[in-house]
Amino acid sequence: MENLGCVAGPIFQLWMFMVVFIVLPAMFGLSLGVTEVYIQVLVKILEWATLRIQRGRQEQPSAPVLLHTGIIERVGGSMEEEMWQLRCSRPEAVVAFCLSDGVYFCKKGLESIVEDQVTQRFSSEELASWNLLTRTNQNFHYISLRLTIIWGLGVFVRYCILLPLRIALASIGLSWLVIGTCVVGFLPESSAKNWLSELVHLTCYRICARGLSATIHYHNKRENRPQKGGICVANHTTPIDVVILANDGCYAMVGQTHGGLLGILQKSMVRSCPHVWFERSEMKDRNAVTRRLRHHIAAKTKLPILIFPEGTCVNNTSVMMFKKGSFEVGGTIYPVAIKYDHRFGDAFWNSSKYSMLSYLMRTMTSWAIVVNVWYLPPMSIQDGEDAAQFANRVKSVIAHQGGLLDLAWDGELKRGKVKDSLKEEQQKMYSNIIVGQNNIRTK
Repeated sequence: MENLGCVAGPIFQLWMFMVVFIVLPAMFGLSLGVTEVYIQVLVKILEWATLRIQRGRQEQPSAPVLLHTGIIERVGGSMEEEMWQLRCSRPEAVVAFCLSDGVYFCKKGLESIVEDQVTQRFSSEELASWNLLTRTNQNFHYISLRLTIIWGLGVFVRYCILLPLRIALASIGLSWLVIGTCVVGFLPESSAKNWLSELVHLTCYRICARGLSATIHYHNKRENRPQKGGICVANHTTPIDVVILANDGCYAMVGQTHGGLLGILQKSMVRSCPHVWFERSEMKDRNAVTRRLRHHIAAKTKLPILIFPEGTCVNNTSVMMFKKGSFEVGGTIYPVAIKYDHRFGDAFWNSSKYSMLSYLMRTMTSWAIVVNVWYLPPMSIQDGEDAAQFANRVKSVIAHQGGLLDLAWDGELKRGKVKDSLKEEQQKMYSNIIVGQNNIRTK
């Protein structure tokens, strides 16, 4: 036992030194470059593993081929363009319906049944090559001893070294958030209280970001960073989006009140900062939500509101329909595009498949979180533009900057049925295509 204590003591001291060595620079927003070096080493290892797998498959023709992204190979372009090309290929390019057009519509219908545009947005993004995580490779077979050894070492590093360290950092960050905001909440309203509140939030999120081994690249933040009295809107992939954005500046959060640990965090946060939490009954009252948001942005001294208008998490490949409520409030909209690098870990939270605890466990046992954040120029509603059109314009800008697919579908289809209004829009589109209208050109 004495020998065990002699060994455990130095190990514990070394571990505590690593925690303090990470926490102190994080609190002051400093980086010692350790994470950057770690990411560079990972890139080299993954590149080597990819080449080794490719060579191994050439040497082993019987090995199964990696699945491609998606089941159906789709041709780029809209249905209108495809139908125009189909009709132009006829001897006489007649822009009119022919009986043979029914084959095209049957083909598109079967494609939608097999693999529609909505369902696949709520499953993990497919990888072009294996990133040495067991759960991201469904058909890995033994290829070489060296590759297997590297995978085994990776499991040891992720579960035995990184996971305990990340749990410790996350615990420190969340504890500091609860204690710090509660203490600041007892202070009278003043500029000093606001400054301390922002300091507590920033240090907490920075420590939590280090707990995820997050490498965040911010673009155009000097000229386009969200300002007080405005609304920041972003695409939504994971609850970690909040940590990623708040690591660079403070925001007033908007959301539904919860119980348990999340409820404790919400109650402590609102004591020091004017976050906007709604009860479940209030969330259904659009007028009540709009009224409280307008009251918040009317005070130009309050922090910018952070809103994810999609209303649900999408798998880092697309941006789905933005709810127009955030764009009816008025004020300046500050769009932000977020794109995660899926080579190092899957940041998407499939809430219908994984609980929050299991999701965090998967995230903390990944290699790292690497993400790009683009601050886009502020936008305001134009004359003659309604809230829905404004929301679509902002969504298109975010999708273009992040290299994401711009989809018009409502993210609530993840849990509910298609609305009749959406069905009618699709029926109108099909009828216009059949009769040769809706931007189908003529010679």
